[in-house]
Amino acid sequence: MIPKVFNEVIDLGDGRQISIETGKLAKQAHGSVVVQMGNAMLLCTVVSNYEASPVDFLPLTVDYREKFAAAGRYPGGFFKREARPSNDEILTMRLVDRVLRPLFPKDYHAETQVMIQLMSHDDDVMPDALAGLAASAAIQLSDIPFETPISEVRVARIDGEFVINPSRAQLELSDLDMMIGASSDSVMMVEGEMDEISEEEMAEAIKFAHEAIKVQCEAQIKLAEAFGKKETREYEPEEENEELASKIHEAAYQKCYDIAKQGTSKHERSTAFAEVKEEIMASFSEEELEEFGGLIGKYFGKAQKEAVRELTLSEGLRLDGRKTTEIRPIWCEVDYLPSTHGSSIFTRGETQALATVTLGTSRESSTIDLPSYQGEETFYLHYNFPPFSTGEARPLRGTSRREVGHGNLAQRALKGMIPEDCPYTVRVVSEVLESNGSSSMATVCSGTMALMDAGIKLKKPVSGIAMGLISDGDRYAVLSDILGDEDHLGDMDFKVTGTEDGITACQMDIKIKGLSYDILVSALKQAKDGRLHILSKLTETIAEPNADVKAHAPKMVTRTIPGDYIGALIGPGGKVIQELQKETGTTIVINEVDEDGVVEILGTEQEGIDKVLAKIKAITFKPEKGSVYEVKVIKLLDFGAVVEYTEAPGNEVLLHISELAWERTNNVTDVVNLGDIIDVKYFGVDPKTRKEKVSRKALLKRPERENRKPSRDGK
Repeated sequence: MIPKVFNEVIDLGDGRQISIETGKLAKQAHGSVVVQMGNAMLLCTVVSNYEASPVDFLPLTVDYREKFAAAGRYPGGFFKREARPSNDEILTMRLVDRVLRPLFPKDYHAETQVMIQLMSHDDDVMPDALAGLAASAAIQLSDIPFETPISEVRVARIDGEFVINPSRAQLELSDLDMMIGASSDSVMMVEGEMDEISEEEMAEAIKFAHEAIKVQCEAQIKLAEAFGKKETREYEPEEENEELASKIHEAAYQKCYDIAKQGTSKHERSTAFAEVKEEIMASFSEEELEEFGGLIGKYFGKAQKEAVRELTLSEGLRLDGRKTTEIRPIWCEVDYLPSTHGSSIFTRGETQALATVTLGTSRESSTIDLPSYQGEETFYLHYNFPPFSTGEARPLRGTSRREVGHGNLAQRALKGMIPEDCPYTVRVVSEVLESNGSSSMATVCSGTMALMDAGIKLKKPVSGIAMGLISDGDRYAVLSDILGDEDHLGDMDFKVTGTEDGITACQMDIKIKGLSYDILVSALKQAKDGRLHILSKLTETIAEPNADVKAHAPKMVTRTIPGDYIGALIGPGGKVIQELQKETGTTIVINEVDEDGVVEILGTEQEGIDKVLAKIKAITFKPEKGSVYEVKVIKLLDFGAVVEYTEAPGNEVLLHISELAWERTNNVTDVVNLGDIIDVKYFGVDPKTRKEKVSRKALLKRPERENRKPSRDGK
């Protein structure tokens, strides 16, 4: 028997709808929904253990997967099944996690899994924009403690008009691509890329998205009420001790305030705070430490955070002694690594990134193979964050989700500035060597300089800055170029990248409710001031892209040939192209585009590239009727000479003996010999012989005829 199904429909206002359904699938999960838009369907389930985990945080896992069967396709690979998540799936997981995590109770420590699966794909629907809605709706149908419904939408702007959850085709026409996560009363997360838009335009896009999210949150509430809202489960809250909290606050607050005010380095500051904590711990007996050890550390951290925040709000000072708008000292260098195609170092305070650039052909493009999208990236950026960058020793377990997310942000910041006619596939790698505050923005800065050092003709240089916000309701302070410590104690962490003319990418996590748009715009404008300051430091180091790629870097030349000649250039079994690459020391890639062949020639020596170009010219050479060409005699025959066009070696044609001269020619060698260079005129295909015809005599002056032949009678 089919169970009772509950459904709620969200009208997007332009003829499109989103439906949320529950009651049919995955009923043993604590909450489950199917979200459908067009033919796209996502199944989301949530399960949370009833026993708390022995950890002092929420062990939340958000998993998003796209099933290849959803698009009627087979997964790649030997085993023909889905394996580890792709970068795009990881990015979607991060988008959802960042909005959900803050809304669970701070003392809720039960292991919780949110699993979202694309079960049916629609080419006109981008499923990642529905994942946040699906996750929140599933939680609303469960008994898991959760503060309020949320949702996420993508917003684009096409011809000046905002569009919610555009198709991929629509997104190609947009000058911004932003994902916004929010509850009904507060925006919580913003991430996206833009075509140099202003701060006000960005705020308008967020407002527009928030209105759509309010409707989606209301739909979740209606669905939960129709289904039967469950009572929120009871769980064992964290132990609290107000008397102990007050005692530790009194002992630690002022000392932490004084340390924070000294403006010391990260190491000195950490050592001083640790000494205060040890002093407080020493004031307790062994029995008290055994009973309250965890609470003592928790309350000390709380007092330390309050002291640092108050220092900034009341005195406008920060942990390292800077004022709120001040940027840490910056030094930069380019061309640091002698063997890379481009390199740079960007150091800001205690954060340092070393970027490298590698240039290649389309063969080195990054392939994207997902059920929802297949394509290639000819510009991509990889970000590495080794443990030594923070003075730690810990196991290396592959690329982390954080590294994928930070690399993606930096890639989005820069990719719009790569010129459309850039012939290379470009890979940027950022190695974070020191970190104390936004290594992703240091990656943007070092990436910009490395690209210019490599000779990539960036439209404009890009810089990035990480900002923070501290607010107690009545007072607020926007912090430029935040430290790692400030990243954790603030109420909004946001990263903004851009050129001198506008924003190219952003990532925001907003931790306070009801942040006003006035404060948001004010913070963005302060970020612009800092961003421009950093940009000036980059352009002092390298003012514009190098005129050429480095001597040891490959030069790229492209040529388009008619599709009919692709086979001739490749040769039987690839013989021609393989021998040509070996002979010239080049890499040759041929792509078929619109029935033409686009030939990419990559080589470090111009001589080799020129030889390839000459070969292409020879293969594709097609003489024009009526034109004159220089030829070389390469073979002598009884009935003529075989000649080769000097501008297209390998292209041969027969010069018939009758076309050598106006006078009767008995022997070919009476007129030409092997190796002679002569001019001929091309007449096209002779209709009689159906062969190409060239003539030498056509370029010679025709002898004058005798006046008149004598008559038979001799008169």
